[in-house]
Amino acid sequence: MKLHGLSLCLIFMGGLALARSAPAESKTIVFFGDSLTAGYGLDDPASEAYPALIQKKIEDAGERYRVVNAGLSGETTAGGLRRIDWILRQPIDVFVLALGGNDGLRGVSPALTRANLQAIIDRVQTRYPAVKLVVAGMQMPVSMGANYGITFRAIFPEVAEKNNAILVPFLLDGVGGVTELNQADLIHPTAAGQKLLAENVWSVLKSAL
Repeated sequence: MKLHGLSLCLIFMGGLALARSAPAESKTIVFFGDSLTAGYGLDDPASEAYPALIQKKIEDAGERYRVVNAGLSGETTAGGLRRIDWILRQPIDVFVLALGGNDGLRGVSPALTRANLQAIIDRVQTRYPAVKLVVAGMQMPVSMGANYGITFRAIFPEVAEKNNAILVPFLLDGVGGVTELNQADLIHPTAAGQKLLAENVWSVLKSAL
């Protein structure tokens, strides 16, 4: 997540970056997130960001899914809502929603973050009623305040339950706050940290494939 400006990472093909090529008959998984998804600061985001690592896990499992990395550094839920219609121009079978971290760091009202996430999901389901949804949970550091942190953390399981989505309880589980797994800014995971993000997502995503 990047608070100042929009650093475009993995933004190829007009806003989408394919982690790997796949057969035309494969289904599509879209990872819709911020810099954590885009792989900000990595030497090779196209191969080191967690969506690319999940593509490899999918192939190793013998599944036929094409992973699309729609991560954008600096993205908020409001920004995601503005660009979701462009993303929906392609067929989507599984939609992984991994936004909200930048909202929290900016102190955005949890009610507004929840409303934006729901609006994104509504548009996805309207366009693709059979889509499978995955919601990636996020948490805030204690520096943001205890009450804010509790309210913010509750957004994601609530949104997941309301929409019958699979929940990744905390995208940064095992990585957040661990110095050696984060870059110098202590926000963005290193390549080793991204491997743990991939495990956190894959542990629940594989049941949806």
